[in-house]
Amino acid sequence: MILSHHPNIRAELDAHIATVTLDSPATKNACTGDMWVAIGAAFRDLANSGVRGVILTGASGHFCAGADLTPTQDSLAPPPVNNVYAMRVLNDVVLAVHDCPVPVVAKVDGICVGAGLGLALAADLIWCSETARFSAIFAKRGLSLDFGSSWLLRQRIGVHKAKELVFTGRMFSGIEALELGLVNAAVPADELDTATREVVDAIAAGPPIALSMAKRELDHASTSSLAQALEVEALAQSVNVHTDDLREALTAWVQRRPPNFTGR
Repeated sequence: MILSHHPNIRAELDAHIATVTLDSPATKNACTGDMWVAIGAAFRDLANSGVRGVILTGASGHFCAGADLTPTQDSLAPPPVNNVYAMRVLNDVVLAVHDCPVPVVAKVDGICVGAGLGLALAADLIWCSETARFSAIFAKRGLSLDFGSSWLLRQRIGVHKAKELVFTGRMFSGIEALELGLVNAAVPADELDTATREVVDAIAAGPPIALSMAKRELDHASTSSLAQALEVEALAQSVNVHTDDLREALTAWVQRRPPNFTGR
């Protein structure tokens, strides 16, 4: 099943897994404003669709070259005074990806720069090829950070390394991204599809309600106190203990078989 809000953005459903693909080969999947909006719409659709895992990726050997800056007559004119409103539309896309209650895994090959880097960082996990190329390239375009990169990059690798990558705008490989802690895994390019699918299959086999709550707990932990985190954990577990999935997990443990979670 294929859902689409834009001809260059595909959301394909396969059992309990969805794949959102950026598909604009001529620009290495750089996104126009309409494409960004379509990505946000796709993730809002998937949030309550019943899928258990989402793969976010790009077609034709690249993830995303950021915003489509192809010169046009309009782009050569001074930016509008109310450009902040356009940026707030972009912000809503970041939140749609980051706050999706379903675990999201970015599968990155080729170019992943600028807002494309922010898009990958908005996912919960990143699996990349060893030859993927990353850059917080904004300064080289006369820009400061956007697409949540100022928060997401610091959260992932710490302030000092984040400043190094941002101030220099240098390109770095998938292998270095793994060494920095930016990604979860870097594998040979011909193994990327299989490696990513394996981790998403493992996630999709888990208890959807419990994993959704665990995602929220971890996302909020960086801005909460221990006491607040403990209270959130208590509330979440009070929901989990009444689910069919908990009973199935206990039954499967007694019967020495893998559990079959239904998300109820």
